[in-house]
Amino acid sequence: MNTYIKTVKDLPKSGLPYSAGIIAEGKFLFISGQGPYDPALGKFTRGSVAEQTKLTLECLRRVIEEAGASIEDIVSCRAYLQQLTEKNFAEFNEAYGAFFPGNKPTRTTIGCQLMNIDVEIDCVVKMA
Repeated sequence: MNTYIKTVKDLPKSGLPYSAGIIAEGKFLFISGQGPYDPALGKFTRGSVAEQTKLTLECLRRVIEEAGASIEDIVSCRAYLQQLTEKNFAEFNEAYGAFFPGNKPTRTTIGCQLMNIDVEIDCVVKMA
């Protein structure tokens, strides 16, 4: 049986047809792509790639904690960058690395087209 996480405190309420996360069979949490949402402003923001990465990772943290897990339980991430340049990739890596001070999950980074943001990340989390 799957558990659907539809709304999370300090994340935007989406009217789109997806869940913030799904706990599959109690074993893994699959989190939909998150972007640089700033709950203090109540909107997505478009600062530097580093700023957007930090905000995006904090959005992932909120979904993970809502499900009862922690960032140490992340096993895999997919990161999407609007412009995959050496500068943006370095900025992204610095902010991403600071978020994971210990063991780092596996990751794929993809250059792609995003709407009104420069960073989006989804992930898979092992549930206890």
